[in-house]
Amino acid sequence: MSTPPALLPGSTWPLGDLTVTRFGYGAMQLAGPWVMGPPADRDGALAVLREAVGLGITHIDTSDAYGPRFTNQLLREALHPYPDALHIVTKVGATRDQEGGWPPARRPEDLRRAVHENLERLGLEALDVVNLRIGDAQGPQPGSLVEAFETLVELQRQGLIRHLGVSNATAEQVAEAQAIAPIVCVQNMYNLAHRHDDELIDELAEQGIAYVPFFPLGGFTPLQSSALTAVATRLDATPMSVALAWLLQRSPNILLIPGTSSVAHLRENVAGAGLSLSDEDLTELDKIGR
Repeated sequence: MSTPPALLPGSTWPLGDLTVTRFGYGAMQLAGPWVMGPPADRDGALAVLREAVGLGITHIDTSDAYGPRFTNQLLREALHPYPDALHIVTKVGATRDQEGGWPPARRPEDLRRAVHENLERLGLEALDVVNLRIGDAQGPQPGSLVEAFETLVELQRQGLIRHLGVSNATAEQVAEAQAIAPIVCVQNMYNLAHRHDDELIDELAEQGIAYVPFFPLGGFTPLQSSALTAVATRLDATPMSVALAWLLQRSPNILLIPGTSSVAHLRENVAGAGLSLSDEDLTELDKIGR
């Protein structure tokens, strides 16, 4: 039986004039191994997407580079026509090569093509939010995003994009984007053990801008910590549940997009993120990333 939407942890947050649940869903894991190819269990992948919406989640993160193409095709098959309350966030700025790498694709023509391909495969006339992915697989890298971001602003003016964000960005690049046009979110790597963006999160919270951690549970190498295990044991919870709950309590502008290809795991994530952590728990967990 699905959890009623009112029981979703974390309440809601605005992305411009859109409102999303702070607990969302990241669709990357619906593709095949290493985010390449179709899912091994197509029916299972479709069921996860339908269950996410059934649980009341209104924020799904995706990219046409996942698969590539397969994740967006699954989203359309499972959920189109989309519920009015559901908002799909995608990203552009990288593509896939035959070796599974993520080469940059940030020339104006690359970005225009990516936006149109996202629209076509998702079956939309306008994309709710598009994040410009910069940096590389090792993380954010210095450099100007002006030409790439101005291309997305042009597409926004054409009515193809409602809101803009940046991903895998330095604080300087976030500021550079904001000097060109408003952004509604920043999507960077952040979790209990990887806390380089603490100052940026607080600054964005003051501005009412969402911060969306990718790899909230450590990514391909799950979080491991004796302190995390100790708190989880004390609360009779899983370490991953505690890690998600910590993120929701870290700052009200943090939106979660944990991914999974399992309906059972999705439900477990939703329930676990609703844990209430005490001041003692938070103090113990804060030591992990410092």
